[in-house]
Amino acid sequence: MTPSSIQAHGCPCGRDHTCDVRKVLTGVGALTALPHELAALGITKPFILCDPNTYKAAAARVESLLSESGMAFTTYRFSEERPEPDECAVGAAVMHFDKSCDGVLAVGSGVVGDVSKLLAGLTGLPYAIVATAPSMDGYASATSSMTRGGLKVSIPSACAALIVGDTEILKNAPTETLISGLGDMLAKYISIVEWRISHILTGEYYCEAIADLVRDSLRACVDNVEGLLRREDEAVEAVFNGLVLCGMAMSLAGCSRPASGVEHYFSHLWDMRGAEFGTPTSTHGIQCALGTLYAVRLYEAVKSLTPDRGRALAYAEQFDLAAWNTALREFLGRGAEAMISLEEKGGKYDLAKHAARLSVILERWGELTSIMEELPSAAEVENILRSVGCPLTVEEIGLESALLPMTLKASKDIRDKYVLSRLLWDLGLLDDFSEWICEI
Repeated sequence: MTPSSIQAHGCPCGRDHTCDVRKVLTGVGALTALPHELAALGITKPFILCDPNTYKAAAARVESLLSESGMAFTTYRFSEERPEPDECAVGAAVMHFDKSCDGVLAVGSGVVGDVSKLLAGLTGLPYAIVATAPSMDGYASATSSMTRGGLKVSIPSACAALIVGDTEILKNAPTETLISGLGDMLAKYISIVEWRISHILTGEYYCEAIADLVRDSLRACVDNVEGLLRREDEAVEAVFNGLVLCGMAMSLAGCSRPASGVEHYFSHLWDMRGAEFGTPTSTHGIQCALGTLYAVRLYEAVKSLTPDRGRALAYAEQFDLAAWNTALREFLGRGAEAMISLEEKGGKYDLAKHAARLSVILERWGELTSIMEELPSAAEVENILRSVGCPLTVEEIGLESALLPMTLKASKDIRDKYVLSRLLWDLGLLDDFSEWICEI
């Protein structure tokens, strides 16, 4: 299954799928085609965004290639080596934007890409990116993961028309980014399962063809994992292509469901605490890898459960929303306010809504646990992560394990998306599992 085949033929899900990515160039020497491909997009003078690290990794070479081809450009380089994905970064890009430019060209990954996509969306200009690391799945998505008012949010933005991933650049990326990219891919185990579960419990749209695209990409990454730290071309390209395809899957689906679930919310919450309280953070992908490992362990326990209607209804009736909001504010600071406002609109704690979801859970429990069987075992995930030297506990990235209970509990509120923590709340077991997570 490929993105083009999903778009070209009628999909069994009944929807027409579109993705604005026109071309993906990968392989050794892919960067040399950049001037020609930019011109093909109608870009005659790109506005280049980068940071100090990505300038050294690729932007200096990009400037040379464009100059040699006679193409004008303007470059803005963030002053910080690791700019934050927030209002300040977007403001800096906007204030330095050269209005004579007719396209936006990001050289980097993560924050550089997210800010560039927003800038392209605001200006209405075509957008392209030269990847500098196989580190995250946002290259082909049409959203930007940003911190706004202290809350981690996904903001609609431009989708890259052109993505260039030169293997010589990608395989020389820092080891941490290679591990991060693999971690972001492993998260797809959880995202697909939770998407299927939500489809059953909430009626959320689901597409099996898009899910298969993600599964195939993930399988290629896992099959080549042994060569990743040896920086073998095939392994690096498998991770990068997988990340790009997962970004395209999100665009095809029109949402982030194919690529993120509760494990991403763990990462978002740690980032929010880092921004608010200065607590340690790691890369997005490494945090997602940890979230995936914790989530797989929790799902292994969920599969063995026998749901209890009486316990679940009593738990929901005794839930103290005011007390929970107070705990959320203590845990996250100002970022909690947007989450509290989201709940006021969504009303997932409404007793009637809970009772209706619970009835479906009880009626289709066997089907739900069968879906969970798609997940690898916790031992398999741990072995993959250990093979590339990825942290296996939050302590290894500087966080205290005492944060895990509130991380799990708060993950049900960060988006209006049905994930593991919401299932546990519906079952009346969230408190029990939040205590247990510190022991796994």
